Amino acid sequence: MSDTSGILDGHRARKRFGQNFLTDEAVIARIVSAIAPKAEDRLIEIGPGLGALTCQLIQPLTHLTVVELDRDIIPKLLARCSKQKTAHDQASKSKLTVLEQDALTLDLAPLAGEGPLRIAGNLPYNIATPLIFHLLEQSKHIVDMTFMLQKEVVDRLAAHPGNRDYGRLSLMVQAVAEVESLFVVPPTAFNPPPKVDSAIVRLVPRAHPLVPDDLKPLFGELVSLAFAHRRKTLQNNLKHRLPTSTIVDAGIDPGTRAEQVSLDEFISLARLVKELATDSAAPGKHTDHF
Repeated sequence: MSDTSGILDGHRARKRFGQNFLTDEAVIARIVSAIAPKAEDRLIEIGPGLGALTCQLIQPLTHLTVVELDRDIIPKLLARCSKQKTAHDQASKSKLTVLEQDALTLDLAPLAGEGPLRIAGNLPYNIATPLIFHLLEQSKHIVDMTFMLQKEVVDRLAAHPGNRDYGRLSLMVQAVAEVESLFVVPPTAFNPPPKVDSAIVRLVPRAHPLVPDDLKPLFGELVSLAFAHRRKTLQNNLKHRLPTSTIVDAGIDPGTRAEQVSLDEFISLARLVKELATDSAAPGKHTDHF
């Protein structure tokens, strides 16, 4: 008996593209409800696959752009959507545009020429984190992003201090976007079913990022060092970068672990380190060690 797991509409899911096709109609409806697409939205879907979500999203829209890397799946996607009456405008023109490219190379500027974008998609687990950072670097073009990700990643994105999932990813993303974990999607909602739970997350870029551009490199460095060894205290992880007195002056207990330090506290620490470095480098100032 042949194995039909992972085969849908004659297409076998490809591991190298991280393909797991969403098939649960109830879950699809819930995702569409969470996105709540409106006619005037400029929506981009990443990784449409065979169009299970695409065919629902396109209904209220005047136009939908999708980004798909697997060239073999695109004809099946187009054929599936063309069967939907709502996939065409009143002039019988297709409302769907397919961009055949890697989402990691996606430039949002040309697509946002007529207004900011909404982005959605079932992201392949193997590129989810770098893709989110790639998109957030272009956050000025984005209204919001609603993604299906591995639940573990969503938990880390949305985590707060004191939570075991709280770490570098939480801080780097929350510094530039508000994060809301919406609901869990079980493996049974897919073909083939993944080995882990998935979850839906909404990211809303902040109009004014909490970490200004000139502070980002230092902020990122301190956060990375602070979480280098999760069981160690903040002063132990940062001892080769700055003195304990600087941590104290920032209002943080140097004996605490990084997972207990809030985003605001990390930002305050980065600001202080930068101020001290600027002061020490000024003419006539004593150069301290950092």
